[in-house]
Amino acid sequence: MAISSAEKVLRVLKAFSSSDYELGNLELSEKLGLPKSTVNRLLHILESSGFLQRNPTNKKYQLGRAAADIGTAVNQRLSANIVSIGQTYADLLRDLTGETVGFEVMFGNSIFLVYEAKGPNPVSVSFSVGDRLPIHVSAGAKAILAYSPPERVEKLIMGKLSRFTQNTITRPNVFKDKLEEIRKQGVAFDNGEYDLDVYAIGGPVFNLEKKPIAAIVVAAPRFRMNKQFEAKVIPLIKETAGKISSRLFCPGD
Repeated sequence: MAISSAEKVLRVLKAFSSSDYELGNLELSEKLGLPKSTVNRLLHILESSGFLQRNPTNKKYQLGRAAADIGTAVNQRLSANIVSIGQTYADLLRDLTGETVGFEVMFGNSIFLVYEAKGPNPVSVSFSVGDRLPIHVSAGAKAILAYSPPERVEKLIMGKLSRFTQNTITRPNVFKDKLEEIRKQGVAFDNGEYDLDVYAIGGPVFNLEKKPIAAIVVAAPRFRMNKQFEAKVIPLIKETAGKISSRLFCPGD
């Protein structure tokens, strides 16, 4: 089946969405399996419309201003809609687990609960939307910090870590060791570290730059959390976090 001109243009643009920052005519021709003359014509069209620009030194092409403008618009839309995106999946996860689900978003150096899907059980955990949560006890914050640059973590946990319960981690070195465990497990835990009666599990949500910016969290009364429940819930959290990340255009592995 013949490939239309529009499809060829899109293939050329998509080639620049990989790790290749700059590409030349020959590289693109080999990569896309298109004749050099065709690629050259498409490059000129994309350059004249601002979607590509040419490096005057090596004559290779890179994404241009028009592509950057679209990227900015997408970022702004996602930032504005992140709560509504998270809300949809939080509700679904609540229905699957039967427990309260929270969606937490990191703004600057703080994490906030921006949505609650209240569990149907008469005895359930209840969040307060809008609350700013202590980052060293929040399962969501720990899930985010586990995948954040070390220098950011260092800055956020400098000084004293307040104690809320006997399970609260107050030593920065121990906290950083926990973050390493979280990276291996893929989820973070609040094991009664803020409230002894509450147990929570959080999974990180990534944006299109693969940066952790939010978390989906299942919270339940401590007496209902056991190994069997964890075995059921953890895969669901990971799956849900992955779906939200995909909606935020996080690249797959």
